[in-house]
Amino acid sequence: MNRKLDILHFSLHGLIRGQNLELGRDPDTGGQCLYVLELVKALARHKDVRQVTLVTRRIFDPRVSEDYAAAVEDLGNGADIRRIEAGTRRYLRKEVLWRHLDAFIDGTLAWLRREKRVPDLIHAHYGDAGYVGRQVAAALGVPFAFTGHSLGRVKRQRLVEGGVDESTIEQKYNLAVRIEAEEMSLDAASMVCTSTRQEVDEQYALYECHAEDQMRVIPPGVDLTRFDGAGNREAYESVDAKLGRFLRDPSKPAVFTIARADERKNLAGLVRAFGANDWLREHANLVVIGGNRDTLKNLSAGARKVWSELLRLIDDLDLYGVCAVPKQHDSPEVPEFFRWAADRGGVFVNPAFTEPFGLTLLEAAAAGLPLVATNDGGPRDILGNCENGILVDPMDDQAIGDAIEKIISDPAHQKELSKRGGKRVRKHYSWDAHVRAYMKELAGILPREPRPKVPGSRQFLTQREHWACMDLPPRIESEDPGLVERWRGLFNEGELGMIFATGLSYNEARGVIEQLQMPKPSILISGLGAEIHYGWETPHRDEVWSRQARLKWDRDAVVEAMADIPGLTLQPEERQHPLKVSFLLDEGQKTSRAVLQRQLREAGVSAKVMITSGCFVDVLPTRSGKDVALRYLVHKWGIDPARIYVFGTYGNDAAAIRGRNIAAVAADADPVLRRMRERPRLYHCNQPGLAGFFEGLEHYGFLDRQPPPLPGEEFTSEDEEVPPLELGP
Repeated sequence: MNRKLDILHFSLHGLIRGQNLELGRDPDTGGQCLYVLELVKALARHKDVRQVTLVTRRIFDPRVSEDYAAAVEDLGNGADIRRIEAGTRRYLRKEVLWRHLDAFIDGTLAWLRREKRVPDLIHAHYGDAGYVGRQVAAALGVPFAFTGHSLGRVKRQRLVEGGVDESTIEQKYNLAVRIEAEEMSLDAASMVCTSTRQEVDEQYALYECHAEDQMRVIPPGVDLTRFDGAGNREAYESVDAKLGRFLRDPSKPAVFTIARADERKNLAGLVRAFGANDWLREHANLVVIGGNRDTLKNLSAGARKVWSELLRLIDDLDLYGVCAVPKQHDSPEVPEFFRWAADRGGVFVNPAFTEPFGLTLLEAAAAGLPLVATNDGGPRDILGNCENGILVDPMDDQAIGDAIEKIISDPAHQKELSKRGGKRVRKHYSWDAHVRAYMKELAGILPREPRPKVPGSRQFLTQREHWACMDLPPRIESEDPGLVERWRGLFNEGELGMIFATGLSYNEARGVIEQLQMPKPSILISGLGAEIHYGWETPHRDEVWSRQARLKWDRDAVVEAMADIPGLTLQPEERQHPLKVSFLLDEGQKTSRAVLQRQLREAGVSAKVMITSGCFVDVLPTRSGKDVALRYLVHKWGIDPARIYVFGTYGNDAAAIRGRNIAAVAADADPVLRRMRERPRLYHCNQPGLAGFFEGLEHYGFLDRQPPPLPGEEFTSEDEEVPPLELGP
């Protein structure tokens, strides 16, 4: 690698902080949160990494710690956590986060612009982060990597097999949106990181956008230092006291499990397996750590259901005195639970119905515990590498009990498995080993040199503070050549960022720009706001804007409503766009914009009318238009409106020059613009064309590094911010 890398990792749901993770607090705060946090810390220690940031949600909620409201948390060695506000400030379960993800994209891009930061890689974890990460990566023109962790198609398949009907699944888990986000993430990814070969062959293979050449199997890492040495004596004694309250003879071998109180983890199956095995009941103890709980009624519905079943089984099977189910534990106590079980010649059990990852198996092996694990997913590879236990069918309670008995009943075999597992887990699953493999794979997808942040590139979007927005100059061929060259140089040399906003279609606009050798824009608004594209050589269409612009749009209804207006005819097909209907108005007709707008309103059609040069009529979605697109860009990228100079020439520029940006009107602009009242942020030029463009720049002192502040103004409702479109139900 010829440079030190800047990497962003996105993990949105759950609760993430640098220390004392609240693992098991709820279904969203589990192994993924710990995995991503430790990956970021481990990457920061690598010699080829300059900076690595874990991007997650910023949460202001009295139900959770104030730690999650901190915008930045330093993790050391060039690593940090960056929390972005998105939608509601409350802590939400992941199934209802989808509607806030577009706001998260906007917040992330605005933050990156403030820091003038373009990372070398964006890596997203889970479908929700994939939705955000791939769009941020596309907007900035950087490579994108994806890790699904658990997949929506697999979950749906398991639930259907378990007898849950489709409508209930969708209502509870919102899987349709999640699966679509996963498909799009797979399609966009240069690299898909998986933990096991089984994920590739049996899980990702269910997806239409699965591509074998994108898949990278990188065994997961675990912080093994927590299991080295004597451990935390105070925490160990606390664990011993908590478990001793439940057990008649705490010295017996421990059958230990730790997992979220989630039906998928099959904790009830383990309790049944233990309770049905007479040898285990007599010679061992069962220890179940299923997250923290105060009272059952305060748990989430899913966790309450799991715990209600566990407590009922303990009572039905009369496991009092041989089964420990402590209600509370602190993060420092987690490794000590493993040590406590290992000291008693115990075994760790993961009976989950599906287990894509298996972090707790690695922790157990590092602590010296043999394994009994589900034959699904990650455990296959882990036990294949470590050879320290038995794979079982999670649906077969007797097989689970027999496997546990086989290990515990032979102390010599138990010690052999313990020693072998402790040695091999450190060989295959240390964070250093994981990061070495990860960085080797990155070398295959990253350019050897950083992409240049030049005019017209997407990377340029975070670098410029000053922007000019204008339509394609109407008479550039007749302009003074020196003036044209000066205009080109202003943008080509990077002094200003260029936003072209035109009524032409995207392809038409590109053709004109290329033909007349105009500056390459970093942002191109086409079709009078129908589409927004970033970058020139490798352009990216803004998906969020495209959805927003379509809101309440019915093109056929527009054509029908305008069909009988005298003197109004459709322009040729090449002038049309799915989000714009273009007409020609006969010069003899005196039909005003208000008349045409009323025609649409009376027909019940939601759309707005623009007239340019008295004869070009365009009907657009209500959320489209140059002005709305410009306000959207201001919001999305966090650009100060006073740093945007809008130069107006056409009638369809009218709304844009009324905004909070600064604006100038050419002396030869359409009459509708020349009639507008001059204001502190609206200047009427004395010169036409590009001469007027430079006159306006000089009037505002816009090319100075710090232009003077402008007086405040009153704005109409048309000048309000356009809220981002919400995604999903």
